[in-house]
Amino acid sequence: MAHGLRPVGIDFVETAPVRLVFTREINAAPDTVFRALAEDVPGWTEWFSAVTSARPTAGGRQIRLRGGTRFEESVIEAEPPERYAYRVDVANTPGARAWIEEWRLAPAGTGTGTRVRMTFALDGTGLFRAVARLARPGVGRAFHDAMTALDRRLTDRDRADPASG
Repeated sequence: MAHGLRPVGIDFVETAPVRLVFTREINAAPDTVFRALAEDVPGWTEWFSAVTSARPTAGGRQIRLRGGTRFEESVIEAEPPERYAYRVDVANTPGARAWIEEWRLAPAGTGTGTRVRMTFALDGTGLFRAVARLARPGVGRAFHDAMTALDRRLTDRDRADPASG
């Protein structure tokens, strides 16, 4: 059953009781990655295998994950091409009380590409927090695989249409 979560602000990313942070460098440029995250919401299903449905809404998104998890989200920060963050307002995840996901994009250390950092900032019941911490390795693998698929998708698209990047 879906329930409302506590509306937290962007500062929650730094103060949440549970923070899962993942980083990966990819070849696509920061502005291209930002557009894929923030503007091509339906495209998430093409590169993030856990996402089965992604639909933009007024001010946010509706997301469905493999296994039946559903989220209604509000975009709370969109600073192209550096930061994209959204708050989960409604979820069917038992025990979740507050949830923000933040994407930080920066030029990669190699001078080309993007350093992508994703932070899951979470709060919930003790059981929810424990499960979130235990899920870190699987979430990290999902993030890594998603970044590999996104980079491949963006690189293939740029090769097919050099003007799209």
